[in-house]
Amino acid sequence: MGRAYLLAHDLGTTGNKAALFDEAGKLIASAFESYPTFYEQPGWVEQDPESWWAAVCRASAHVMTSAGITKAALAGISFSGHMMGCVPVDDNGQALRRAIIWADQRASDQTKVLLARMSAQAIYEVTGTRPNPNYTLEKLMWLRDREPSTYARTRVVLQSKDYIVSRLTGEHVTDYSDASATNAFDLQAKKWSGEILAAADIPKRLFPQAVPSTQIVGHVRQVDGVDLAGVPVVIGGGDGACATVGAGVIEAGEGYNYFGSSSWIAIATARPVIDPRMRIFNLCHLVPDLYMPVGTMQSAGGSYDWIRDILFPVDTDVNAEEAYTQLNRWAAASPAGAHGVLFLPYLIGERSPHWNENARGAFVGLARSHSVEDVVRAVLEGVAFNLNLILHALTEQGTSLRALRMIGGGIRNPVLRQVLAGVLGLPIQCLESGEFATSLGAAVCAGVGTGVFDDFRIVERLCPITLTEDPRPADVQAYRALFPIFERAYYALEPIFEQLAPLQVGGARP
Repeated sequence: MGRAYLLAHDLGTTGNKAALFDEAGKLIASAFESYPTFYEQPGWVEQDPESWWAAVCRASAHVMTSAGITKAALAGISFSGHMMGCVPVDDNGQALRRAIIWADQRASDQTKVLLARMSAQAIYEVTGTRPNPNYTLEKLMWLRDREPSTYARTRVVLQSKDYIVSRLTGEHVTDYSDASATNAFDLQAKKWSGEILAAADIPKRLFPQAVPSTQIVGHVRQVDGVDLAGVPVVIGGGDGACATVGAGVIEAGEGYNYFGSSSWIAIATARPVIDPRMRIFNLCHLVPDLYMPVGTMQSAGGSYDWIRDILFPVDTDVNAEEAYTQLNRWAAASPAGAHGVLFLPYLIGERSPHWNENARGAFVGLARSHSVEDVVRAVLEGVAFNLNLILHALTEQGTSLRALRMIGGGIRNPVLRQVLAGVLGLPIQCLESGEFATSLGAAVCAGVGTGVFDDFRIVERLCPITLTEDPRPADVQAYRALFPIFERAYYALEPIFEQLAPLQVGGARP
């Protein structure tokens, strides 16, 4: 009997990553196909679902050719995808317009209407998510109000991965994790909430059936450019949930940090964490009967990208790798606390813990004596301080972590790892699979769903820790003194952000 391969697609914000794994969890081949994002009006963020389909087809063909295998060797295909979107499709399964993706902010008015009919706390206690323009339900309300002809033709609203599954199989299905990021799903009953849909005046028929992430929902009918007909398709999960499994977090009390352009901290729990201040949100874990409370921030690596672009404009001769190397040299040359400079990393508004689309970035405490080293270090520390606010919100109700796993591109940055360890006061454990964790989570769904793996405990073998960054006691002490000042700085500036908001063209944008 030949090797059993698992094909995972991760539909990200910038493109689709296809990853082919064998039954031992070894990455055999990968391919990345980009697609554009459209920002045609302030606060609007859209993508064309046809570009997702083209990227999936091209990436599938590439990895199959690179590995030199045919569909007979594939045990199954599964998916991860960006969440909280709105893809209206018609009776034929065709997208009726561009997808309104997770970062889109246009549904502010609809959010206010929903809140006038049902309290934020009542919705949060059912869904684990607070009403917000980012969520699918509010975007669907906008579609009804602003594009009634499209709304009238809509048979079902899908997420990014669900649209591709629909194209592959003809089935309109989602999984519990993506459903739980719509603001319309009863988290513990695992069904669409009639009460919330009634408050939103949205019929339940517009939402697809929600199933476990390991369910085989059909078989491939056709893929452009490569023969995959007949291969089983496992639904998979939202990118945050897949990343959680790919990080090896499958037991209650474990947690991890994803660090890319955005960043989040998630923990696994036996029940949702209902925060009285609604700073964090909850999703269904891919593992049955587990949940994943999450706090996510908008501009983490994005803040480091911003300071890179300021110090190394695109018209310079310094390439990106050289620029980041110099930034890290500068950051490492400044001590913990950056000689008293604080950076608020709210360049595109913020979700956790403040949920303020008008929040903005700021340097606080700058003096003529401060250096570029201090400024660059302050950017990393500001991101870490906000992640610490998120960690506190996640753990205030009794969960304690002994260490925090780390995945995403940030694992390559040793200065960032040390700053995070010091600010969070926890060992930071980097995973061998860190940059492919989301793809690996989707592949595990495929493996469990098709019987290649017995259960999710396979990740204990597939997700080894390769490096641990321990906090330095002196850094921990310095950051503990600065952390409450950082928190107070936001609240001191919050009214200023509100006053500046009308003057800032475009508002909060990714």
